[in-house]
Amino acid sequence: MYRFSNTVIGFLNLFTLLASIPIIGGGLWMARSSTTCESFLQTPLLVVGFIVLIISLAGFIGACFHVAWALWVYLVVMLFLIGTLLALTIFGFVVTGQGGGVEVPGKVYKEYHLDNYSPWLRNRIKNPHYWMTIRSCILGSNNCAKIASWTPMDYLMRDMSPIQSGCCKPPSSCNYGATMLAQDADCYRWNNAPNVLCYECDSCKAGVLENVRRDWHKLSVLNIVMLVLLIGIYSIGCCAFRNTKRAETDYPYGENRMSKVRPRWDFYWWRWWYDRKHQLY
Repeated sequence: MYRFSNTVIGFLNLFTLLASIPIIGGGLWMARSSTTCESFLQTPLLVVGFIVLIISLAGFIGACFHVAWALWVYLVVMLFLIGTLLALTIFGFVVTGQGGGVEVPGKVYKEYHLDNYSPWLRNRIKNPHYWMTIRSCILGSNNCAKIASWTPMDYLMRDMSPIQSGCCKPPSSCNYGATMLAQDADCYRWNNAPNVLCYECDSCKAGVLENVRRDWHKLSVLNIVMLVLLIGIYSIGCCAFRNTKRAETDYPYGENRMSKVRPRWDFYWWRWWYDRKHQLY
């Protein structure tokens, strides 16, 4: 039982050390992929992967080789990671709490409005430099090419992704036959040219934010699972650190446990021999 926590924390950190490799690989793949438009996931994924790699290595060395300072670094970084994940999870739920699609009468797909999303997300997506990167990525992903051959019946019966609904067609409320009526500004931004379509529309930006909102909700759920696991591993790590410090205090300068136990056995053997001698005489 004395070294049980050290063994457990060693195996757990070996597992997380191996698990950090596909996390880092996934982040590198997303950074090089031309079809992944949600670039905000790339940097956090790489950062989390490298942090898990470093703290797992420190925890594995500290627990298996009884290195107290490595375990101390491991616990400090682990506490920082738990606090960061908790803050990120709360922030994610706050900024993605608003949004969602609006039903279109007679249609299966939904439409998305920029004003329905949180101010932080709206300010992020309205940044010209950021939007230019997203726009180029949508053009390269061929989302709109997949519905270019749809018939009017398809638009009635088939569903669309948020990006297809917002970027590949004008809003359903547009009425191009009535030029005197005030219409949504996106109706005037629409163009049939394949490289224009509705890529500058607010509905297109709202479709991107809807994808971000959905993925961020999944990421927040994953963060909660990771928090529970990290808190459990952190508790075991505290026990391993206490055991390592106790071993250094109880058995300094390379002493082992038998060096402290042997005098007690010598005492009992001497007492037995003394009693035996006096009984004979």
